[in-house]
Amino acid sequence: MPISYQKLFTLLQENGWTTYRIRKEKLIGQGTLTALKNGTGGLDSKTIARLCKTLNCQPGDLMEYIPDNRQQAPASKPDKE
Repeated sequence: MPISYQKLFTLLQENGWTTYRIRKEKLIGQGTLTALKNGTGGLDSKTIARLCKTLNCQPGDLMEYIPDNRQQAPASKPDKE
């Protein structure tokens, strides 16, 4: 997945947010939290806004774009006959 949420997990830990507290205060749903940890999910804009308000940060403090370094071969052009 090209978006990494490692910054979010680091920020949560630095601010004393445990998995239990995240679930209890409904900061992020359990399914979403699991998907983020597994690298298979993302956050919607409402959740990003709630996290930014709670953690007093900007969206870029929560996530990072990591480009896929695998280069795709250029599409071949059909031969003209």
